[in-house]
Formats: sequence, C-alpha cells, structure tokens
Amino acid sequence: MKGARDLSTGAKIHALSRRRLLQFGGGLALTLCPLARAQAAQSQERLLALHNIHTGERLQRVYWAAGDYIPDSLAEIDLVLRDWRTDDVHPMEPQLLDLLHQLHGVMGSDEPFEVISGYRSPKTNATLASASSGVAKKSLHMRGMAIDIHLPGRRLADLRDAAWGLQQGGVGYYQKSGFIHLDIGRVRRW
Repeated sequence: MKGARDLSTGAKIHALSRRRLLQFGGGLALTLCPLARAQAAQSQERLLALHNIHTGERLQRVYWAAGDYIPDSLAEIDLVLRDWRTDDVHPMEPQLLDLLHQLHGVMGSDEPFEVISGYRSPKTNATLASASSGVAKKSLHMRGMAIDIHLPGRRLADLRDAAWGLQQGGVGYYQKSGFIHLDIGRVRRW
C-alpha cells in the first residue's frame, strides 16, 4: 500500500492515526460492552429540579455523582417532597429520583417538575382515600415510591407518553387535574 510502512519501525499506517484508532476502539467498546457503558454512565452527574406547588419551595440539586448518591442532597429532596399537610418527611426511593431524572432528559426541558404530591403520611392518605375512590388505600406515596407531577411548557399527554415509554413503573394520567402519577411499582398504566 502506498504510504504504509511496517508498524515495527514506528511509522504511521495509511490514514488511520493512533488517536483515531483509540477513538474508534473506545466507541466500539461502549457500544458492545455493557460494563463499559455502565462505567461511562457512572461518570455523569444526576440532577433534579423540583418546585413544590403547595409550599412554594424550589430545589435544584445534583443528587448523584461519581457513582454514588449524595446523602445531603437526598435529605434536601426528601424535605421538598414531604407531606405538606402534616410536614412529615420520609426518604424517597432513589430509583424514583432516577426515573424523574431520566424523564426530564427525555422531555428536554429546562423547567423544574412541579410537584403536586410526593410523600404522603398514612394519616393524609387515609383522609384522601376516604374522600376519593381515585386514591389507593395502600398508596406507594406512603413508601416514598410515587410522585404526582407536571412539567411547565410540555403537554401533559407528552409527559405521560414519555413516562410510559421508560417502562419503569406505574403511570397514571389525570388530565382534568393536570398531573401524571409516577411510581416505581409494577409497570402498568391507567
């Protein structure tokens, strides 16, 4: 081949430089190797932006970085997502936060999620369940595994469809009330 020389002499080979070869190999490894993809994903940060419509509180926090959850950020998120009726705070499941992070990315929005309901104390849930057949008596809200949200600037139906497309739990559509329910229970929709 014209312009190509033996590698043992340390010379360049045709048009494929060492840098391009490494870039190609790294890209191929990420494509083919789940472990490499997982390691690349761990190097990224996960951020949540929330606005609790009942308390007016706003929060934007990186809650996961360098392959681990950040305890102080999780505590701040738990506080914003507390039962606003009783002020009871309960740990939210990190898997739910990851679902919100993914959904925000899919929606391509810079706006925070507006939170209608995060954690619900058993007392609040019992009160709501007695007043409405639409509230589950054993709601996942009481376990920090569910949230009711909407996203300003995005159609509610688009938010529902994007959440359903992630296939990571339950998705409820409450068009008249203006929110969707997300949980990390069984994959189902209503």
